[in-house]
Amino acid sequence: MSKVSVLVVDDAPFIRDLVKKGLRNYFPGIHIDDAVNGRKAQTLLERETFDLVLCDWEMPEMSGLELLAWCRTQDNLKAMPFIMVTSRGDKENVVQAIQAGVTDFIGKPFTNEQLLTKVKKALAKIGKLDTLLASAPTKMNSAFANDSLSALTGGKTEVVRQPAAPAAVPGLLNAGARPAPAFAPATAGAPAGRGQGQLRLPSGTQQCVIKALSLKEALLVVRRADVLPQILDSAVLDLEQGDNAEVARLNGYLHAIVAYEQKPDSDWLQLTFRFVDQDAQKLDYISRLIARGTALKHFVPGA
Repeated sequence: MSKVSVLVVDDAPFIRDLVKKGLRNYFPGIHIDDAVNGRKAQTLLERETFDLVLCDWEMPEMSGLELLAWCRTQDNLKAMPFIMVTSRGDKENVVQAIQAGVTDFIGKPFTNEQLLTKVKKALAKIGKLDTLLASAPTKMNSAFANDSLSALTGGKTEVVRQPAAPAAVPGLLNAGARPAPAFAPATAGAPAGRGQGQLRLPSGTQQCVIKALSLKEALLVVRRADVLPQILDSAVLDLEQGDNAEVARLNGYLHAIVAYEQKPDSDWLQLTFRFVDQDAQKLDYISRLIARGTALKHFVPGA
């Protein structure tokens, strides 16, 4: 059995499970522990030996950056590979992490192929990769490499599309309730205003309109692209709100996908995006968005 040991740190169970499943499928002999925040990870690192840490940035109690800074002050952890798994890709954040001693970055959302590439690179630097490769399958399943659903289910679960949704968007941000059967009349014009966001998927980045919002999920409308999003795809929803143009990066996954128009060649898709963050600051941010009742401009498909 491999002696390589990895610590996965993230406050979102979905992300931890995604990373662990991806690594175990490719490296059957790998040993993996996980922690819900930096403070728990610190406790594990004090009593156990790990070859690699994969860590989220934004977490309650102790952030990934704080954990990284602590690790680099410990004699036995100074050279340990530390990969930040984060939706923070801004230059300022990257510089901050580099100065703290980060080894590498994995941007959210990520594919399993991207995850494995970064892990193999980090382990190769410390001479641990050959041990893992000895127990790895000869060929990685191509579908598994790019599909979060396959990563969690082993490729056995089929994606079932839900019935088509109604063909209009309500005029106000809905604080947690499902869309009512009757909708306000739509007016011409593409999605605009504060009800917009940016959805980052493994297949690329898309602009979206927020149709409804609660503390658990957001209902989004996006234009259909060449590559269709998949149920259980991990994603990041970037929202810019307020006079100071503050940006919230909300981590989550696609819980449901339906055709927005009642036809098979619908140009628009309706996505249910489930949040996975447990960070108190992000939950407070969502609460403030809901409290504002931010108005959305009506949206007409194809306009």
